[in-house]
Amino acid sequence: MKWARRVTWPIPKTLSRLQPVSDPLRPLKGNRYSSTRPAAARLNIPTDFAATSLLCHSSQTALTNVELSGDVKNGKTKRMNLFQAINDALSTALSADERVILFGEDVAFGGVFRCSMNLAASFGPERVFNTPLSEQGIVGFGIGCAAQGLKPVAEIQFADYVYPAFDQLVNELAKFRYRAGATDHNAGGLVVRMPCGVVGHGALYAVSLLAFRSRGVTDAFIIRYHSQSPESLFSHIPGLVVIMPRSPTQAKGLLLAAIASNDPVIFMEPKALYRAAVEQVPTASYTLPLSKAEVLKSGKDVTLISYGHPLYACSSAIAAAEKDLDVSIELIDLRTIYPWDQQTVLTSVRKTGRAVIAHESMVNAGVGAEVAATIQEVAFLTLEAPVQRVAGWSTHMGLVYERFNVPDVTRIYDAIKRTIEY
Repeated sequence: MKWARRVTWPIPKTLSRLQPVSDPLRPLKGNRYSSTRPAAARLNIPTDFAATSLLCHSSQTALTNVELSGDVKNGKTKRMNLFQAINDALSTALSADERVILFGEDVAFGGVFRCSMNLAASFGPERVFNTPLSEQGIVGFGIGCAAQGLKPVAEIQFADYVYPAFDQLVNELAKFRYRAGATDHNAGGLVVRMPCGVVGHGALYAVSLLAFRSRGVTDAFIIRYHSQSPESLFSHIPGLVVIMPRSPTQAKGLLLAAIASNDPVIFMEPKALYRAAVEQVPTASYTLPLSKAEVLKSGKDVTLISYGHPLYACSSAIAAAEKDLDVSIELIDLRTIYPWDQQTVLTSVRKTGRAVIAHESMVNAGVGAEVAATIQEVAFLTLEAPVQRVAGWSTHMGLVYERFNVPDVTRIYDAIKRTIEY
């Protein structure tokens, strides 16, 4: 497991004298194990991915996307989940351009989430290969490859582990073209992929738990390093493009666009959707526009803005709010978090007069803060209510209590209700 290299052994002597707990996850009396929904829940029920309107459940729906070219619309589709669509995009890029290479920890074996399955066998070890366990080394190597004209795709196994590479990303990659001046020397061919966000059911699968009992007290030492959403950190950096897709079709088109782009790209993949989000995806090669938001549903009373995994909670909240409050709500997917599509958002807010922004990462200095500030600066006189933000709390991700931290249907519904009733 990836976390094993982060643990320092041997266990300190003070801990070795403690007795192991037979059931370290036993909750305190009267408490629940996790953030599972109550039996009588009305809003916070599991997303029905087989029915949600955010996914294309038929070939006809998939091929009517106005952003697809005529050749793609006349082609075929295949049912894929999100990790299969990522795999398909990588395979397409590797086939189309010999400059494309793919590398990262365990990438040649298929990767932790199987996004690179069979690619090493298909394209050989010189183009798809494993790297040492060094995020700084992975990104630094990618920058060098891009500077020499290649199209490297680097995988960080979990977004939570990207921080050792932050110096390379911010001080080298993002500033490369700026530093080169008029020489046109750049590292714009690099795409850095990373799975991000909550697991969806609790982080137990990615946790090292060491629990002991001494004098009747249980101490749990927990590594919570697999559920973070650090996109706002990158969206502060000029020179980087930051993308987060919501679905398999979006993931394939946006990833191919990122690889073709002449700008360095941070491509963040919501891990909870890898297998959950399944839809019909065009089999042909296609790209979707970067820095262009998509209006997923038209409305006239409230603008709801989000990206990635929370869009599914937004869709459920909209369905409930429109039924209960007799309103019409517009839903926008930013897709590219930075530079984001201000025009689409501002046009919508000027029409509705109200805005709610939802995202999984922490509320403090988050993407929502930037969007809200821009709306206030540019469209203030059209607002009928203060801009609402629904985001992760300003705390670190818990063990099995993920859903208490990130936006859920009820919190988004309440924000819509507050802005309507203001």
